[in-house]
Amino acid sequence: MRVLFAGTPEVALPVLRALMDHEEHEVVGVLTRADARRGRGRTLHPSPVAALAREAGLDVRTPATLKDEDTQAWVRGLGAQVGVVVAYGRLVPPALLDVPAHGWLNLHFSLLPAWRGAAPVQRAVMAGDRVTGASVFRLEEGLDTGPVYATRTVPVTRHDTAGDLLTRLADEGVPLVLDVLSGLARGSAVATAQPEQGVSLAPVLVPADGVVDWSRPAEQIDRQVRGVTPAPGARTTYLGTSLRLGPLEAVAEGDATLAPGELHVTKREVLVGTGSTSVRLGLVAPAGKSWMEASAWARGARPVPGTRLGTSDDGQAR
Repeated sequence: MRVLFAGTPEVALPVLRALMDHEEHEVVGVLTRADARRGRGRTLHPSPVAALAREAGLDVRTPATLKDEDTQAWVRGLGAQVGVVVAYGRLVPPALLDVPAHGWLNLHFSLLPAWRGAAPVQRAVMAGDRVTGASVFRLEEGLDTGPVYATRTVPVTRHDTAGDLLTRLADEGVPLVLDVLSGLARGSAVATAQPEQGVSLAPVLVPADGVVDWSRPAEQIDRQVRGVTPAPGARTTYLGTSLRLGPLEAVAEGDATLAPGELHVTKREVLVGTGSTSVRLGLVAPAGKSWMEASAWARGARPVPGTRLGTSDDGQAR
């Protein structure tokens, strides 16, 4: 089958590689986001999808929008039988939805209609979901509202970060997409309308979503930090300066007498008070420095008893 692929980040690569390697499919074009500036030198870097596709000699386009006439003419001229979308990051306009004969398939990382939107895995982890999955559905004008061809269920472990779970779901999605494509080629694939019940939304995360409020219960803080890892990342403040946080651990028998944000430092661990019991910090990164064990950071920072995270340098809560 002639496939037009649309995707951008690392999680889109397993499906793209599978399509490139499959003898029954031909990737006739690739849509991805434009090269972005990264790093201290602010040099341009291609998206992971662009890098792989260009290396393979595929026809890669990086339009700012799919609404311009040149891009739409290119899509129509490819003669693709189906579009496959994995974390592309741009909307397919109504004018193009029916251009491939079989429409556009979207691999979405949730069990639709749960978590429609840009951050389904992150929101599922933050909400404490114990089960999630992947869905292959046909794009329509609504946000992730199209009929579903197939789903696959994946458990969420208590230690999963959003990054961990996304990696697993990206791999689990490969056979799901290939099975649906085979069904479309045979004429046996059937899509089912999404139920009206169970709808939840997963808006894109912003840096503020990673700011820890230490007055919340330990379990909620744990889920928040894992949900925003690796991006946009969790953070707090120490004496008014930024402190990035890696996954932490809610301590079942933690000291509930610590005030929210209050530090308790020993030679081997750093505990922080919350709205319930304490949490044990894992990796941290002070402003301008690399990741390190919290105990190593504390040896250098030497917080005095009663010091609290999430406060400004004048001791006021933030």
